[in-house]
Amino acid sequence: MNPLISVVIPTHNPNLTRLQRTLDGLRSQSLSYSDWQLLIIDNASSNPDLFANLDLSWHPHTHIIREERLGLTRARIAGIQASQGKYIIFVDDDNVLCPNYLQDTINILHTYPHLGVIGGKSLPEFEADPEPWVKQFWGCLALRDLGDEMQIYAYDKDPNSEKQHPEFAPIGAGMALQHQAAQFYVNSILNDSLRLGLDRTGKSLQSGGDCDINLTLLDAGWGVGYFPQLQLTHLISINRLTKHYLARLNYSSSRSWVQVLNAHNIRPWKKIASWTVNLRKTKAFVSCQPWKSPAHYVEWQGACGLFEGLAMLK
Repeated sequence: MNPLISVVIPTHNPNLTRLQRTLDGLRSQSLSYSDWQLLIIDNASSNPDLFANLDLSWHPHTHIIREERLGLTRARIAGIQASQGKYIIFVDDDNVLCPNYLQDTINILHTYPHLGVIGGKSLPEFEADPEPWVKQFWGCLALRDLGDEMQIYAYDKDPNSEKQHPEFAPIGAGMALQHQAAQFYVNSILNDSLRLGLDRTGKSLQSGGDCDINLTLLDAGWGVGYFPQLQLTHLISINRLTKHYLARLNYSSSRSWVQVLNAHNIRPWKKIASWTVNLRKTKAFVSCQPWKSPAHYVEWQGACGLFEGLAMLK
């Protein structure tokens, strides 16, 4: 088989109802099944037999691959290494792609071969209506709508230009890559234990893997892009809308943000002494006033994560 595109679904102990919605979205794609393969990466799920309950007979080129090493990055690497397509798409097990997503991805990457990685809109479908304050933390939940204008970025060839991670760079949900670029990323990370641990692992809410992919490819001369026609629905369960979950998420995201930038020699901040961390958290407690509202509490936890990350710098 020589597919145009490989769809990779990394999953660990998935909710089968949401995963089935993800598969239904793929089943409805306008692209012929003969032009793409489906790879489900079972990332050390406690009950591998649960995948037997899925009806995958509709797609003739489906493979379930077991990755025993726990972690989203490990699962993505397994998917890349097993993929045969010219292009690769990461689809989370709670993402529902719009019907033309695969075809649009092929068209875009064919038109812009210098782009190593692209993404688009990730719009929410909530299991229950969230409280109004939750909206300011949509970015933490991998939700985004950056409008209807295409955006493209690559590092300037001028060696004096400032390196950065553009705000519109792709997130993991629906992230699409050139196979060559994805393989370059894999080769760069396999022996780097710090970067292998930048993303979700078990109960950890680290979330720097997407940014690491973007920065790795930018460093290598590829471009990144935002294309609004690439649209998916992100299924958000009710347990992800609580103050405590979002606080943990904001804490971990802020800490891993420092780590991933530092891994690519980007340091907008200075290292801080570890002995000052608790003092800084106390000062932030006074300034953020987390007792006032859930949003204030989540913001304070983000500041605490930032301090922890800065103290970990070499």
